[in-house]
Amino acid sequence: MAFVDDLALIEVFLMLVAAVLAYSGVRVWLAIRSNQPATLNKVLRGTAVPVGLVGATTLAISLWGEMTWPFPAAYGLAGYNIFFFDPLILMSFVLLGFAVSAFLGLRLQYVGVFAMVAGAATVFYGWVGYTASPAFTKDPFYTLLLYLGFGIAGIFALPATVVVDYYTASVEHGHVPWQVGRSAITTHLRSMGVRGVQSVVPDVTTSPSDPKASDSGEMVFHMPKVVQGLLLLFPLFVALAGIAAFWYFGVTLPGHLGAGAANAP
Repeated sequence: MAFVDDLALIEVFLMLVAAVLAYSGVRVWLAIRSNQPATLNKVLRGTAVPVGLVGATTLAISLWGEMTWPFPAAYGLAGYNIFFFDPLILMSFVLLGFAVSAFLGLRLQYVGVFAMVAGAATVFYGWVGYTASPAFTKDPFYTLLLYLGFGIAGIFALPATVVVDYYTASVEHGHVPWQVGRSAITTHLRSMGVRGVQSVVPDVTTSPSDPKASDSGEMVFHMPKVVQGLLLLFPLFVALAGIAAFWYFGVTLPGHLGAGAANAP
């Protein structure tokens, strides 16, 4: 098979993945923070479609690259199929697994485990490529940032999916997690100097059988900041990975297009 330089297209796919997952991650956080399980389900199912499309296309390109790019060392491309396309295949499986699980309403944490392992492997690929001599690319530092961004995002996908699964499982069993007494929130806000305290969350769930209900009065949904942080770390690192992909795209595209123009008839 002939050699085709599709690096720019792959970088665009990485930017698409980062944009969709970062946006969806924030939407998921907002839905859970507002205690809106129906909205959460719509966000996950809506995200599954574009993520599945990008995942399937990236998998096809990655499999093609694995078979096309292992040129002999004389061509100067030996090992490129391993360095570039191994992590892409791992990412493609993660994306497809997420798309199927999110669309069918399955537990996401198992895909999160896969993403964590794939992310750790991607970080290692990036570090080995950066320290290799000679380097695999003319821009080893930017390549390292790209691999680190997506690798760390994959690692933090696990706690994010565990939080989502815990919330959805609680709702399915008729229990709303992270409830505290309204008086506890009022006391906390007053200690911060807030006057005229009102309800800070839209959904209120009473639980007469809960001892806290009798001690603290009406129970309200109040998502802990630590849990919110675990959920937000994923879209944060995905956004950073997308910025790294965009920067890498800007750095590498002129050179690749210039090489093509130089060889034009």
